[in-house]
Amino acid sequence: MKKTLIYFLLIAFNFLFTSCGFYSFTGASIPANVKTYQVNRFENNALLVEPGLERDFKLALEDLIQNQTNLNLVQSNGDLVYEGEITDYRISPTTATSQNTAAQNRLTISVKVRFYNRKKEDDDLEQSFSFFYDYAGSAQLVGALKTTAHEEIFERITQDIFNATLAKW
Repeated sequence: MKKTLIYFLLIAFNFLFTSCGFYSFTGASIPANVKTYQVNRFENNALLVEPGLERDFKLALEDLIQNQTNLNLVQSNGDLVYEGEITDYRISPTTATSQNTAAQNRLTISVKVRFYNRKKEDDDLEQSFSFFYDYAGSAQLVGALKTTAHEEIFERITQDIFNATLAKW
């Protein structure tokens, strides 16, 4: 009886995982014929240019896709191609004090992405993504604060890009 139950469970698990196709716990729906991706350089075309921002963004996008899929990163001829530009890097006051100074500032980063699926051109996408980080008006956006701001913004933007291109949310 135990042996029969074990065989039944093995067959049930095998059926469950093979019949669902290419399911991912991240919500990605990647066709079987897609094996690679590439992330081209994101040109920094913002009016306020932060040195190294394009490199950091490219690495953040590569890492997110690498961590949430089983796709292989390649330098050229990828099945999926991400490219685009950083279109905005802006610091603006969001609230003021009674002394007419900023009580809070907001860093906003916007990125325009072009996504190409060489295996299924209907999935190609061109879209802008943007997110912000608020910080105290008395603080300077340098050092650890700037690093934290960039990481939080990149985390949100790259996840939005992933959802739009691979999870179809």
